[in-house]
Amino acid sequence: MSSNLKNREIKLMKVIKNFNQNWRFIPELVAENYPDHAFESITLPHTNKLFTQLFVDNQAYQFVSTYRKHFTIEEDTTHKRVFVDFDGVMLKTTAYLNGQLLGIHAGGFTPFSFELTDYLQHGENTLTLYVDATENPEIPPYGALVDFLTFGGVYRDVYLRIVEPCYIQHVFVRPCDVLTTPTVECDVQLSEWQPGLTLQATLKDADGNIVAQQTFDVPADQLTVSLTDLAPVQLWTLEQPTLYHLHIDLSSDDQFSVRFGFRTAEFAQDGSFYLNGEPLKLIGQNRHQTYPYIGAAAPKRLQQVDAEIIKYELGCNIVRTSHYAQSPHFLDRCDEIGLLVFEEIVGWQHIGDEAWQALVMQDLQAMIEHDRNHPSIILWGVRVNESPDDNNFYTQTNALAHQLDATRQTGGVRNFAESHQLEDVFTLNDFTEIIQPPRPPHLITEFGGHMFPTKTWDHEARRIEHALKHARKHNLQLGHPDVAGAISWCAFDYATHKEFGSGDRICYHGVMDIHRLPKMAAYFYRSQKSPEDEVVLYAATNWTMGDRDGGGNNPLTIFSNCEVIEVLFDGELQGIYHPNRDEYPHLKHPPFTIKWQEPYNPWGTRMDDLEVRGYIKGECVAEQKITTDHLPHSLRMFTHTTELDAGGSDMARVAVQVVDRYGNVLPYQSQIIEWSLEGDAQFIGENPQVLLGGQGACFIKACHTAGEVIVHAKSAYLPPVSVKLTIR
Repeated sequence: MSSNLKNREIKLMKVIKNFNQNWRFIPELVAENYPDHAFESITLPHTNKLFTQLFVDNQAYQFVSTYRKHFTIEEDTTHKRVFVDFDGVMLKTTAYLNGQLLGIHAGGFTPFSFELTDYLQHGENTLTLYVDATENPEIPPYGALVDFLTFGGVYRDVYLRIVEPCYIQHVFVRPCDVLTTPTVECDVQLSEWQPGLTLQATLKDADGNIVAQQTFDVPADQLTVSLTDLAPVQLWTLEQPTLYHLHIDLSSDDQFSVRFGFRTAEFAQDGSFYLNGEPLKLIGQNRHQTYPYIGAAAPKRLQQVDAEIIKYELGCNIVRTSHYAQSPHFLDRCDEIGLLVFEEIVGWQHIGDEAWQALVMQDLQAMIEHDRNHPSIILWGVRVNESPDDNNFYTQTNALAHQLDATRQTGGVRNFAESHQLEDVFTLNDFTEIIQPPRPPHLITEFGGHMFPTKTWDHEARRIEHALKHARKHNLQLGHPDVAGAISWCAFDYATHKEFGSGDRICYHGVMDIHRLPKMAAYFYRSQKSPEDEVVLYAATNWTMGDRDGGGNNPLTIFSNCEVIEVLFDGELQGIYHPNRDEYPHLKHPPFTIKWQEPYNPWGTRMDDLEVRGYIKGECVAEQKITTDHLPHSLRMFTHTTELDAGGSDMARVAVQVVDRYGNVLPYQSQIIEWSLEGDAQFIGENPQVLLGGQGACFIKACHTAGEVIVHAKSAYLPPVSVKLTIR
């Protein structure tokens, strides 16, 4: 059992069971008595349809499917209440237990529950879900065109929960006076009140040591308890995201455990964002929750990897959950690694009628009540992305957010600077190459993106300019004291509706491709990391004569966090260069811009291999070589994990790149890869697969038995490669 599931067992009351196993699925609406053998056996999370990496037709997932689960409850449920909890189902769910209607839930991005108590029977029970993935204009984000796909299915985790009639519904932990004399206030909401109730609150540090413990009488179904006189606490920071646990034990035999951090976060009127009282410039990415092949049905491990990529590979300190609440696993990982989060309500440009707005309010409440204990979350987005002003509606969303969580500020993402501001922070999608007149507190929530879509196999000049647009915008925002930060559109390419994407229905707005593999722009972000974390040296060139208009490589751009670089041709030193601080005075590590002096132009003559060396404190710490022959040398295969958990849901991304003899990806190598698999696992992807931009990936999904799995990839021209995975 994973540590996360153990935490959920405590958090979600006395008995909590993962309910992902042994479901049946059929991609149509069928009657309750439809035979089981006609269904496919599945494990959640689940997408109602698998897709190719390109040309995703949104019409293909818009149907009603039936999910069925037979189950027997071993525990004694006499005088208990039993619930089934869904982390996310797309888009409308109608649930029955043993033929009795449990309820209907509209909306695909926030958690919800159905109570089973009244219709449970001894022995076997049958839970039936009719999941409608139709893009219903009455349900947000729909009502107008939307620039992303929602896919369909029971695409997040499901849990069975058994509780006493008097149980804890919500716990909200509020650290107070964090920078002076820390205390903890905790709001507790019960399902009902009973006389004589007591509550014990126990605060534990990350090692499980008790920091404070106190028992309280419970006079009503809502109460606030306080823990004071705490021993010195460790702050939650980006570098050391220390997490504490508050355990609530109710005398009616119920428990609830909350993980949180001691920190302060404020967008101030001076224009800066402050974390724990220290100014911090925000550099971030927007993230869609969708993936190739599996839509949004990504299990815990893939959700965690996305957070790790944004934090560690791209070196960012904030992510915006565009444009909806996202997976608990993603947010948990942001807490654990120190990645700030701006989480926002569902929607895209459109505001519907009163019933539609009521669903947004429902989603907003569910999002905040579910996620407000995450220390990584610093801002609630209470405005539908890029929607017009609607003072009545947004007065309500702001008021609800402040009522549910007075510790965080609100923002509302718009795309016109003259918009009315009802929120605490003016959050603006600013696609200009300047800084719009700031309205502090002011946060740029999108830039780039559709203004310059870029593929991994585009010509060199476009890929370089794509990266430099990100460099220029961050240079501007870092130099502007009235701007708190800038969040790029976006981290990863994504499938979209035909009205928005390229000819293959992909939005090529990411600094990484749809497989989470880097474009040149990703190396700009990496180069802004401290060399203590990673030394970065990347020459942004194919080193050819014919990729740019007019030919040549003048200027040569190099992204690096080194202090000085040397450039050599065929081993001969051409020059020593420093970062381009004239054009990028505010970047921590400006690009190196090397403008060749005439008469260097080997057009029509021999061109030599490029070698770049990076130096810090006089020591050579990195080097890169690029061959001039551009011939494929080998396949490079890698994965983010070599271990998976048995159980039918865990997945690994396995990537393949075509590289030259120095290990550089060759973006014009569209080789065809054939995959093969040994062991008890499922291959998810295209087979054979055309590598786009010289790279591609598949998913390997663990089945239900432990053992070894070997993944092979081969092409017609290069030696095969393989990677071994252990299924635990």
